Amino acid sequence: MVGGDWTRDNCAVGNTLAVIGERWTLLVLREAFLGVRRFEQIQRHTGIARNILSDRLNTLVLHGILRRELYQERPQRYEYRLTKKGLDLYPVLLTIMDWGSKHLGGRAITLTHKSCGATAMPQLACPECGEHVTARDVRAVREEAPLGRTA
Repeated sequence: MVGGDWTRDNCAVGNTLAVIGERWTLLVLREAFLGVRRFEQIQRHTGIARNILSDRLNTLVLHGILRRELYQERPQRYEYRLTKKGLDLYPVLLTIMDWGSKHLGGRAITLTHKSCGATAMPQLACPECGEHVTARDVRAVREEAPLGRTA
């Protein structure tokens, strides 16, 4: 491969998967995007074992994807809310949902654009010309990591 080794240590995809690339983590994120914020509700909606859910939530908080907000003093209980970093994962979840709906079946959700009311699935588009973009329409060119960083 041109430009060196593409190991997990220097690959944006590998680094991302190390944080969110586990089934339960993606389901926790799904719930967060659907507005579910409390541990008990997330657990009930997903069926995740409590210890696994606790681990996934802690990982997402540690990486700044979710933040914990105290909503009850005694006993202490927290809500989990998406951060800006977490909100940036929305296109990832939409793409996974769209792919799953097309190729594996299952229920998807209907997305309605708040400002115009249209029902649509957002799609990738070229920021310059606005044309719809698929994998066959782009060429990937590896960028070098900024100095002091290992991508």
